[in-house]
Amino acid sequence: MRLRYEVAAQTRGIDVKAAAELFWRQDGKEYEARLETVLPLVPRRVQQSTGQITPQGLAPTRYSEKGRSEEAAHFERDKDRLSFSNNQPTVALGAGAQDRLSVMLQLGALIGGNPARYPPGSTIGVQTAGTRDADVWQFTVEAEEELALPGGKHKAVKLVRTPRKPFEQTVELWLAPGMDYVPVRVRLTQPNGDRLDQQWAGTDRP
Repeated sequence: MRLRYEVAAQTRGIDVKAAAELFWRQDGKEYEARLETVLPLVPRRVQQSTGQITPQGLAPTRYSEKGRSEEAAHFERDKDRLSFSNNQPTVALGAGAQDRLSVMLQLGALIGGNPARYPPGSTIGVQTAGTRDADVWQFTVEAEEELALPGGKHKAVKLVRTPRKPFEQTVELWLAPGMDYVPVRVRLTQPNGDRLDQQWAGTDRP
């Protein structure tokens, strides 16, 4: 399926409107997720995650980000490590590790599989890899909210990742039970105030 989003961004005090699409494909054994964001005057930004589907959920093998150039992280499970295409130091691979795209889908699978296990106030820790490093992202589950989105109204469970280190971004994620817990809103806020707010506008299925 393909999820379409309207995007409102603010960069250096300038408001910008944009669009994004999240493409999702799986056959029960392997998956591919690709998020493309188109902002005015900058190269199209593409995040892509590919990997396996296991009893524990998604198991990424490769994650990449492409703008003016492409960088990637590789999940080397036979060596229990994460390696990076830009020669950054390798990182020990933790159980249930995800990347910055797959983590949104994995959280939806976890909560959707057992909503009672994750009431408001509970926390979920996930080792999350970018293209240069990896760290444990700690998400706090908040109360369900009703959102008025470009594609219609939906109730959604909110999760928040609060930065633990300087220069880290705040991640707010809304997962809709009525849509199999897919992300219907994602808001990223940088320490300098720049932000990106991605809201669901529609779904295309084959």
